[in-house]
Amino acid sequence: MSDVLLSLKGLTKAYPGVVANEDVSFDIGAGEVHALLGENGAGKSTLVKTIYGLVRPDTGTMTLAGAPYEPSQPSDARARGVAMVFQHFSLFDALNVAENIALGMETPPPMGELAQKIREVSEAYGLPLNPARTVGDLSAGERQRVEIIRCLLQDPKLLIMDEPTSVLTPQEVEILFHTLRKLREEGTSILYISHKLEEIRALCENATILRLGKVVGSCDPRQTSAKEMAEMMVGSVLHVPEREPAPPGEVVLELKGLAAPSPRAFGTALKDVNIEVRKGEIVGIGGVAGNGQDELLLALSGEMRTKPDMVILKGKPIGNRPPDARRAMGLLAAPEERNGHASAPDMTLTENAALTARVRKKLSSNGFISWGRSKGYAEEVIRDFDVRTPGPANAARSLSGGNLQKFVIGREIMQAPEVLVVNQPTWGVDASAAAAIRQALLDLASKGAAVIVVSQDLDELMEISDRFAALNGGVLSAPRPAQGLTMEQIGLLLGGAHDMHDVEAEHA
Repeated sequence: MSDVLLSLKGLTKAYPGVVANEDVSFDIGAGEVHALLGENGAGKSTLVKTIYGLVRPDTGTMTLAGAPYEPSQPSDARARGVAMVFQHFSLFDALNVAENIALGMETPPPMGELAQKIREVSEAYGLPLNPARTVGDLSAGERQRVEIIRCLLQDPKLLIMDEPTSVLTPQEVEILFHTLRKLREEGTSILYISHKLEEIRALCENATILRLGKVVGSCDPRQTSAKEMAEMMVGSVLHVPEREPAPPGEVVLELKGLAAPSPRAFGTALKDVNIEVRKGEIVGIGGVAGNGQDELLLALSGEMRTKPDMVILKGKPIGNRPPDARRAMGLLAAPEERNGHASAPDMTLTENAALTARVRKKLSSNGFISWGRSKGYAEEVIRDFDVRTPGPANAARSLSGGNLQKFVIGREIMQAPEVLVVNQPTWGVDASAAAAIRQALLDLASKGAAVIVVSQDLDELMEISDRFAALNGGVLSAPRPAQGLTMEQIGLLLGGAHDMHDVEAEHA
């Protein structure tokens, strides 16, 4: 192995009722791309926050480039050459690229000088950026470039990347990997966190696996299959989601010329969206973040109203109907943002169960909620979807991201919807939980429900979808059978080639 850049020895961090990290020890070599793997709740976030100075360990030591390393805040970490690109971007939409980057620097140079540095560094690493562009006008991939360039301007020795490809097209992933390999060749070490195990195999030289806060193994991802790594993470055999093939039934949901402005600043308007979804089928809708996914879910859930005949459910126009009316008719939705949109963080799981299941599970009568029935329903969801929580009296915010996601998806599926629309069903969820959620969606379709899955995880869509369509700039491509589509074709569709004639012309 190359010279050690960062060495962790016996790191332990406990919170009331849980040990997040326990005696964690491993090394990251200079110029090495090192993967950190584990289920949700395995302790990855606490560990990288410790390395970046956001968390102080209870016990244990770190050394960086041979010297003691004890950052008490991120500025200490940055001063020692440690940079981090977070999974959720920390950018201001109303500011331009240069202004956003300046905000992340301790002592930014004059704006003209900074703009020139941004151009030079972004071009040198194959991630071109215009420093004068407003961030709100950038695609998700371009926003990630801003975060990466902000880190590269610090000339880091260690770059931590948390789920960096979750918002990228396959073509953008290739560009990112080219950049990371260039950094590795220049001697920069990279700590890479991702649930996409095939990416880990393509990029990383070593992997450390965490389970329940402890290091349970390590491997060379280039010599280890994705299935083997997943099973090391969960500690058991991983079951691949499956269902019996069956012909789809009658059309249950139809969108006809769906067009609507976005209710959000810097959002994306929907433009002439047309699709039919049948009973028993799963339609996968792919798209890079910010291309109308949120607006599509709002228009389907009833949170955003349209002309009545733009959304037709079981032959009835419902475009102007509110969410509760649509739920009563069998159209349910689970949005991407699980904490704050799909759930109320400070409410208990019982209260969150009542929020959306009140109508279909008859959790209220004469305007009064039955807390007994609501608690019973929350307990059913917790049990059937293996939600790790002490009980339904716990607040939603107390759950890990993966467990809250299981609760949110389970809460909707167990209402037996006729149509279910989900956005990012396995966002940031570990392999075991993701497999369980996908199997639940397949089972729901097998029972005759029509399912729309909006996701940036193309592997997920190809695994469970019968048909695939792409959203780009609020325009939906014509749906195509998912079987047989290549990643290159999908990438072109995501980039704006909205029919297969365009895609085939690219290959001619």
